[in-house]
Amino acid sequence: MANIKSAKKRIKVTQTKTLNNRMVKSALKTTIKKFEVAVEAKNNEEATTLYTSVVKSLDMATTKGVVHKNMAARKKSRLAAKLHAMA
Repeated sequence: MANIKSAKKRIKVTQTKTLNNRMVKSALKTTIKKFEVAVEAKNNEEATTLYTSVVKSLDMATTKGVVHKNMAARKKSRLAAKLHAMA
């Protein structure tokens, strides 16, 4: 356990940020799963609306530094390919 005051603060800040990042990642995974379920069900209009929410979630996670921008771009590209293959 840390003895120095600044080290104790860093531990608290890291724990808070870890929880926040975990929350954002979990919400992101949930939106992606909803989109993939809609694609599997061949529900075109629902998949289209969910795709926009997935892109928004990915961009927000990228802006907050939770995920890397290249990872977000790769996910968006692959999900867009699934959407276009369905149509």
